[in-house]
Amino acid sequence: MTQERITMTQRGHDSLAETLHHLKTVRREQISDYMGHAIADGDLSESAAYDEARMQQSENEARIVELESQLERALIIEGDASKGAGLGAKIKVRDEDGKEMQYELVGTYEVDVPKGRVSDASPFGQALAGKREGDTVTVQLPKGKTKKFEILSVDYS
Repeated sequence: MTQERITMTQRGHDSLAETLHHLKTVRREQISDYMGHAIADGDLSESAAYDEARMQQSENEARIVELESQLERALIIEGDASKGAGLGAKIKVRDEDGKEMQYELVGTYEVDVPKGRVSDASPFGQALAGKREGDTVTVQLPKGKTKKFEILSVDYS
């Protein structure tokens, strides 16, 4: 079975790797200590603390497997300014109401909407892909509405 590649920026890859390292070192140790205290308390058949520690251990190990899979399948893409907006680009836009906003196109696992990081696979990200300063895009919004955006700048710095 071939696993699908996951596109991401170098920053996104580094962030996943850092999280994985934390889970394998710091978090595993914390859970081990918690489990040790629960075991020292006695009867495990009725120990809520031990059950909680086992649940935390299971969740941590599942997240480790998930992150390892994502990193193994990662395809780091750095945008090319000559091709317009792409992964890693910071794109400044102005909507039809005159409001200016800045977004960064990122891979699916890097999305952070409050910080302006939008997925290249989202309808908005797809509308911005390949666009250059001066271009106008129309984006399909929820409930069937559309909104136009003018591309003010595309920056890869």
